[in-house]
Amino acid sequence: MRILSYFKELDMNKTLVIAGITASAFLVAFLFWWQWGSNIIGINNESDNNRTVASLTGLTCGNYSKRPVAVMMTSDPIARPLSGISQADVVIEMPVTPNGITRMMAVFQCDPFDDTSFDKTQDRQGEEPFEIGSIRSAREDFLPLVASFRALYAHWGGEREALNKLNNGILDNIDAMKYEGTVFYRKNSVLRPHNGFTTIELLEDKAEDLGYNLSDTFLGYLRTEEKPERNLSNIVSVISVAYENSYRIEWIYDESANSYKRIRGGEPETDRNTGKQVETSIVVLMRTTSKVLNIDYISVKTTGEGEAEFYQNGIKTSGTWKNINNDLRFYDTNGQEMKFVPGKMWVEIITN
Repeated sequence: MRILSYFKELDMNKTLVIAGITASAFLVAFLFWWQWGSNIIGINNESDNNRTVASLTGLTCGNYSKRPVAVMMTSDPIARPLSGISQADVVIEMPVTPNGITRMMAVFQCDPFDDTSFDKTQDRQGEEPFEIGSIRSAREDFLPLVASFRALYAHWGGEREALNKLNNGILDNIDAMKYEGTVFYRKNSVLRPHNGFTTIELLEDKAEDLGYNLSDTFLGYLRTEEKPERNLSNIVSVISVAYENSYRIEWIYDESANSYKRIRGGEPETDRNTGKQVETSIVVLMRTTSKVLNIDYISVKTTGEGEAEFYQNGIKTSGTWKNINNDLRFYDTNGQEMKFVPGKMWVEIITN
């Protein structure tokens, strides 16, 4: 009996020893996680919090992760100067009528300040504009471009096919025909139909009311700080966009600022909000085809692919554009995705 009791006691001691070793191992593992694992998690979180680069521009700014807002804007001489056009992060311009009238889609995202203590009428890189206008109608050709940027779409009515698609929910959109007097307002100092305006704040408040997602899901473009060698074959100081008459565009390269300044109809284009000339870091000429629908409308091909020219750092390079499955991308002559300098972009769509 004593021998049996001895072995039972020995087995119990072994069990206690094993349990003690196991508990110690868990304690050591817990302390290691507490000391190091939590620090690793903290580093990851800190890294995420410091990721303040906006998808549209590749620039650091406040509210970098908010969803872009695309606003349809007029291009008519009577409405110039436009409000907020210089403060957009991306602008896409294209002809919309047989006689060459153009329309613009200004896309806003970046706001470098999280507070509202500064004077919003001052010109600051990427700030939300004091107001945006003149706002005009939706066009079907712009819809794949809005979808590409995963943006909210603001417009004042629209042509029939565009409105049919929008009313069927193809895009998250805010139509001034439904919200005039609340989200959109008219200014008596401007002639109709060019007197429609809004603000980013009004649009985002309505988007929230409508249950739209306000987080950015656009992946952005590749960026680079490197400047390729400039030589006689690639230096271009003046970019000419052969739109009709008073819509004709020139972009003049300013080497000191490393940016392109906009001339329209032979005069510097300024922003009514800031009084300063419109400028951008990148100009893209996107070549495509179009067909006449009637006296007031043309249909521009903004899906598929075509030739493109890219201007940045005072240099011209050639390549292609592709918009497949609502994802507008740009490629060099080797088929590699284009790398752009951080900054604002204007896309000028040129039709046959």
